Amino acid sequence: MSDNKPAAPAAAKAVTPDMLTVPRKEAPSDLINLVGLTRDAMRTALIEAGTPEKQAKMRTGQIWQWIYQKGVRSFDDMTNLAKPFRAMLAEKFEVRVPEVITRQVSEDGTRKYLVRIAGGHEVEIVYIPETDRGTLCISSQVGCTLTCTFCHTGTQKLVRNLSAGEIIGQVMVARDDLDEWPEPGRNPNDEAKRKLSNIVLMGMGEPLYNFENVRDAMKIAMDPEGISLSRRRITLSTSGVVPEMARTAEEIGCLLAISFHATTDEVRDVLVPINKRWPLEKLVEALRSYPKASNSERITFEYVMLKGVNDTDEDAHRLVELIKGIPAKVNLIPFNEWPGSPYERSSNNRIRAFSEIIYQAGYASPVRKPRGEDIMAACGQLKSETERARKSRKQIAAETGLKG
Repeated sequence: MSDNKPAAPAAAKAVTPDMLTVPRKEAPSDLINLVGLTRDAMRTALIEAGTPEKQAKMRTGQIWQWIYQKGVRSFDDMTNLAKPFRAMLAEKFEVRVPEVITRQVSEDGTRKYLVRIAGGHEVEIVYIPETDRGTLCISSQVGCTLTCTFCHTGTQKLVRNLSAGEIIGQVMVARDDLDEWPEPGRNPNDEAKRKLSNIVLMGMGEPLYNFENVRDAMKIAMDPEGISLSRRRITLSTSGVVPEMARTAEEIGCLLAISFHATTDEVRDVLVPINKRWPLEKLVEALRSYPKASNSERITFEYVMLKGVNDTDEDAHRLVELIKGIPAKVNLIPFNEWPGSPYERSSNNRIRAFSEIIYQAGYASPVRKPRGEDIMAACGQLKSETERARKSRKQIAAETGLKG
C-alpha cells in the first residue's frame, strides 16, 4: 500500500453491556474540516483562506483526490501541492473523520464500529461482507425521532443530525479498516476489487429528516474523482417521509427502500408511527409516482416479520394489492430480537408461506439472512452504547399496545 495511506484503526476490544463508554466532549476545533464540504464549498473556503481565485478550482480538485481517492489525511503527504500552500492548509484546515471507539467482528464476518463524533456523541456503522459485494450500513442521525416499536434504535431519543462530513466520514473509516484505499498504479475506480461496493442508509436515524447533509455526503460518495460509487450502489431507506421522496430521486438519484412493515394503517400506526402523518394511501400514491421507479430500478419494500402481528396470509395478499403496478421487490426480514423487545420472530414456515404468496404474484421476495446477530449488528439492532435505554419487555409492550 502507498505510504500516503493512513494506517487503519487498531482493532478495539469488543464491547459488552458492562463496558459502556462515557461520552467525551471534545474542545471545538478552530480549524475547518474539509471532509463533507461540497466542491463549491471547498473552493469558497480556499479562496477565503487566501488561495488566488484563478487557482481555487484546480486546488480543490487536487485536494479532493487526495482525500477521497487516496485516503490521505495529512497535508504534508499531498505532494503535488507547493510547500507554502500545504503550510497554509495545515494552519487553517483539517481532514477529520469519526474516531473509532470499538470494533467488533461477528462469526459471519460482519463488522460493527462504534464511532465518536463532535460533541462526544456516538453512532454505529455495520459492514456486511458477501461473496459478490460488501455493503456498508451507515447512520444519518444520532438516535432517531421515529420510535418504530420493533426497532432497537427507535427506543433512543433523537440527539441531532449528522453533518455531511460525519456521514461520508463513516465510509472513510470503513475503508481504513478494510485497507481499501487504492495502491499506487491501481485504477481507483476499479469496482471489481472493491471490498466496500455498496452503501445503504439504513443505520441510525431517518435520512430524509436530514436531507441536505445526506445529499451532500452521497454526492461525495458518487463523485468520479473520489470514492466513485455508482448511484445504483447506494440505497436510501426511509420510513415514508412523503414530501422528500421525489426530491431524493431528483437531487441524489440513488435507489429507494421503504420501511413498510404492515398492510393496514391500524398496525402500521403502531409499528411505524410516522404512518399517522403520512398513512398508507398517501405513501403508496407517492411511490407510484416516484420518478426513478422502473423495472431496472425497483423500489425495495422492507417488511420485518413479526409473529402474530403482520405475518398472516391475509397480510401477504393485502401487500400484493397495495404494491400492484409499482416496480418493486419485497425484502422479508426475520425479526432480530434485542433486549426488552416485545415482539418475536415469525417461524421459518410462516415466512416461507408469506414469501411464496408474494412470489406467485410476480414479485421477488427474498428472505434476508440475519447477519451479525451475535454482536447486535443486525437490522433494527443498532443503538449507541452511551444512549442505550434500559426498558423491560413489559414496559415496551405496554407502550406499543401490541402483544409479542
